[in-house]
Amino acid sequence: MKFLDLDELSEEDKLLREEVHRFAKEVMRPASIELDRMPPEERIKSDSPFFKVIKKMKELGYHKLHVPPDLGGPDLTPLQRYIVMEELGWGSLGLATAIGVDMIPFTCAALFGSDEIKEELVKPWMEDTKGEYRGCWGVTEPEHGSDYLMVLRDEDHLKYGKGNVVAEKDGDEWVISGQKSAWVSAAPVATHCGLHAQVKGAKSLVNGLFCVVPLNAEGVRRGKPVDMLGMRDCPQGELFFDDVRIPDHYVIVAPTPFYGVFCDQVLCLTSCAMGAFSVGLARAAFEEALNYARERVQGGVPLVKHKNIKLKLYEMFEKVETARYYVRKAIEYTHKKTLEQKTFDASPRHARLAQIYAKRIAFEVANDALQIFGAYGLSKEFIIEKLFRDARALQIEDGTVEVLSLEAAEDIILNYEKDYYDADVIYKKYEE
Repeated sequence: MKFLDLDELSEEDKLLREEVHRFAKEVMRPASIELDRMPPEERIKSDSPFFKVIKKMKELGYHKLHVPPDLGGPDLTPLQRYIVMEELGWGSLGLATAIGVDMIPFTCAALFGSDEIKEELVKPWMEDTKGEYRGCWGVTEPEHGSDYLMVLRDEDHLKYGKGNVVAEKDGDEWVISGQKSAWVSAAPVATHCGLHAQVKGAKSLVNGLFCVVPLNAEGVRRGKPVDMLGMRDCPQGELFFDDVRIPDHYVIVAPTPFYGVFCDQVLCLTSCAMGAFSVGLARAAFEEALNYARERVQGGVPLVKHKNIKLKLYEMFEKVETARYYVRKAIEYTHKKTLEQKTFDASPRHARLAQIYAKRIAFEVANDALQIFGAYGLSKEFIIEKLFRDARALQIEDGTVEVLSLEAAEDIILNYEKDYYDADVIYKKYEE
């Protein structure tokens, strides 16, 4: 669907949008519908459409989206990165999330890792056009869900308890033990995990590290893929670590006070990405409703002739446009701080807002769109039923909107008029 863009897009921007939209429409959308209707075990088999789409994404270089040009990534503007992510979200929220978490272990290694790991892992991942390297992000645990996001900012961080995954230094290796929860996106199909672990013997999750763990390492086990309500096109499942050993250079961010800054800035990037994916989903739902309302005749006239439908369509349009505008601005700001200047001091509250607002808009628009479809919206005959389930899953995935809002509120209260990255504050919390 053609739409007026209030930003002045260059010819290059427009061509990029057309290219990615074509891929989203012709490759992602059909595969996402097929995956959505498959049993969980079938989705992770080698002949699954999931792997075919990931391979094509790798061929097109979408996995390198957040690698700065000076480190070998594509020479894209923040607006162009946004354009890619919105279109991917339009095509399939689940598959967009899969390529999003694929980036995390390897992009973090590119930004913060040693020359050794860049040569060993980052380089082959960036050159991968067959989908042989696939990442996931190991955060949530059986005893720590979205609250994981609150720990680093909460002065009373000890109340959250200890982590379920711990890491212990043993010579020039680290030994990892414990379990990540069933909600790790792409875990059943990943080859490597960007893992958050607490240092063994430490008091809380604040005393942690971030490392890359090859999932074919001895001692790694996977749980069965979960049968989810939404985002079924991105397999999710548990990860178990039974005394898994990794070399010291696979630890990307060591257990130092910088670990908290690192976590915050990674969340700034992922929040902006989820915001863009959410706008894509909201736009997809709006377009489905608009097209249906033009064609569906009820009461002797097309639905678009009814005033209540006209008003609802306008409200949906308003929400999509405002979400797009804000998320673009948040990405422009955040990417400038992290990927261009590399100062890693982007504002968490503004990045979280991009995700929170766009997630809410996606659900509101999908809900209104389904209502316009009426009973047809409840059937699997139309894709709006899937978009609605995906939008509902968004309210929980990557942090619930409630916890994200609370975490952003803490940042507003504590740091609205002062620099959050006050070394004394960080060191004090880390040493407690």
